[in-house]
Amino acid sequence: MQNIMIIEDDPSTREELALLLGNEGYRTLAVTEFTDIAKQAKAFCPDLILLDINLPGQDGFLLCAGLRKSVSVPVIFVTSRDCGQDEVRALGLGGDDYITKPYSVPVLLARMKAVLRRGSGGESPEVISARGLRLDLIKGTVATETGVMLLTRNELKILACLMEHAGEIVSRASLIDTLWDNQIYIDDNTLSVNVTRLRGKLAELGLPDGIKTRRGMGYQL
Repeated sequence: MQNIMIIEDDPSTREELALLLGNEGYRTLAVTEFTDIAKQAKAFCPDLILLDINLPGQDGFLLCAGLRKSVSVPVIFVTSRDCGQDEVRALGLGGDDYITKPYSVPVLLARMKAVLRRGSGGESPEVISARGLRLDLIKGTVATETGVMLLTRNELKILACLMEHAGEIVSRASLIDTLWDNQIYIDDNTLSVNVTRLRGKLAELGLPDGIKTRRGMGYQL
């Protein structure tokens, strides 16, 4: 049985969600005291957190950022706020999905199962997070707190490799080998062009020095 933590301040919505998920075979904790939520999460050991944005005291954005520092668990934002900027911010802060109310129950359950499946480690990760970046390998996007950018196939593979080795120096040869292994035919000059374009996109997201050149050695995120 999987544990679902519900952080929602509206009593009727909270109770409805708890009942729905209980009937689906989940064990739930519906938060009613909105202090020390990180402590409650550690005690409950959730497999997934459903998080509203409009909460008493600390909003869902700040709460998500705080939870990310104390527990490693997927978070789905479930909110009535349908502004695109809110969704971008939520995903940039580490949210795994963003669902707006009123939602379709089958869609909610399906997206919960998808996030839980990814979080179980049974499949290759579809999202990589490092250095304030969130790379979605399925959508081909990279996000920060300030925005989301679409990447080309080459840019996606290069950034994925750098993020998987965040803090380490990755040689140009290793990057070229990675791309060749993925049937992307690339030479040294093409790699330089792609890294330059990738740097430009990261700069637009507020990270002008996101990729550093280590002369004679390679690149470092």
